[in-house]
Amino acid sequence: MANHKSAAKRARQNTKRRSINRMKKSTMRTAIKKLDKAVSEGNKDLAQTLYTKAQSLLSKVSKSSAMNKKTAARLTSRLASRVNKI
Repeated sequence: MANHKSAAKRARQNTKRRSINRMKKSTMRTAIKKLDKAVSEGNKDLAQTLYTKAQSLLSKVSKSSAMNKKTAARLTSRLASRVNKI
């Protein structure tokens, strides 16, 4: 446990931010899994709508400290290539 008031506050902030980041990453992963399922089934219309949602979630996650911008860009590019192959 923290001994100083500022350290205790920082510990509270870290736990709050960690839970928010985990939630954002979890929803992003779920969207990517749904997109992969639609791609594997060959459903192009569904894949395109799910791609826009996944792309939006990736950009939102990359704005925060949950993910690096370049990692999100790389994932977005890979998802786009999967959708375009259908």
